[in-house]
Amino acid sequence: MTEARLPHRLKTLPPYPFAEIDRSRGEAIKKGVDVVDLGVGDPDLPPPPQVVERLREAAGHPENHRYPSYLGSASFREAAARYMGRRFGLEPDPGTEVLALIGSKEGIAHLALALLDPGDLVLVPDPAYPVYSISARFVGAEVATMPLQRERGFLPVLEEIPSELARRAKLMWLNYPNNPTGAVAPLGYWREVGAFAAEHDLLVASDAAYAEIYREGEPPASALQVGALAERTIELHSLSKTYNMTGWRVGFAVGAAWMVGALGTVKTNVDSGIFGAVQEAAIAALDGPTEVVVAQRETYRRRRELLVPALAAAGLDVVDTTATFYVLAAVPEGRTAADYTRELLDSFGVLCTPATAFGPGGEGYVRFSLTASDERVEEAARRLAERSARP
Repeated sequence: MTEARLPHRLKTLPPYPFAEIDRSRGEAIKKGVDVVDLGVGDPDLPPPPQVVERLREAAGHPENHRYPSYLGSASFREAAARYMGRRFGLEPDPGTEVLALIGSKEGIAHLALALLDPGDLVLVPDPAYPVYSISARFVGAEVATMPLQRERGFLPVLEEIPSELARRAKLMWLNYPNNPTGAVAPLGYWREVGAFAAEHDLLVASDAAYAEIYREGEPPASALQVGALAERTIELHSLSKTYNMTGWRVGFAVGAAWMVGALGTVKTNVDSGIFGAVQEAAIAALDGPTEVVVAQRETYRRRRELLVPALAAAGLDVVDTTATFYVLAAVPEGRTAADYTRELLDSFGVLCTPATAFGPGGEGYVRFSLTASDERVEEAARRLAERSARP
């Protein structure tokens, strides 16, 4: 076998950007650099104690070592529905409108198989999580981008989407709170999306992985709170960021029963569900006390306050947003995001992510993650302050 025999879709796939970031970090460490890793958003905080304890207990139950339900246990889907009720005032049917996911990334990737045919058009923000576009291209769909601009609050301007694209599009991806920008879509914007989707008969996929990671103001809204979106929207939630369970691979989809069902049909054919003990632990997270989540919001706020002054002193223009555990900053004029990222790593051992990892629209910006300890964030700030003190 030779590489020439690989399928076209694989040969044309660009390198996954976060794998490249891992490679750069590894190279620096091999050279003896003490890297302060503010690149990938992987929480350093532990899951809530009751979650770990429930996993220990559930792992001892023999029934959890058999094949789990493809769609998620009834008790897990009921817990997810209760969460949507407490948080957003919604009442999804856990039997038909909630589906367990092996992490929201899995759901994002499989949603393209569930909803798209070759030649369908998908509207994707730019910058955005790369899997929205990658999964669409895997199934032969076309991708058109919607620019996210700072002066527009990093929200797609719906009336500026060309009418030909709006007419042809089948699915629109949105992600709020937004990665990498940290922007939040107010409920009023979701109402605009509902009207636009109804006018153009569009389906909407909402990635709500950061719904609980915000610093101030009203909690971020759900697309499903808008009646016009109820029958044409699926929303994906993750326990990774909210409960620090990135390695556990657990989340859920919720929304229009026919869309959830379509995603479930794909999953029954390609996976065998989530380990039962992990589902039980996830229930403990979803039904558990909210104080832990509130406390970690305070942790991210404190870390942001440690880092932002140093970034500003180093000549970066920090974007003032209120959600996620990321800090987005504009690089000095005349510099590219990739070059500036490399300079910070080579000269100061501070790793961030060029926002171009999320698409061409990220040019001119770099993203810093606050998912390192206070001490390491403070160390990054100290090194950047040294930069600003240099002649």
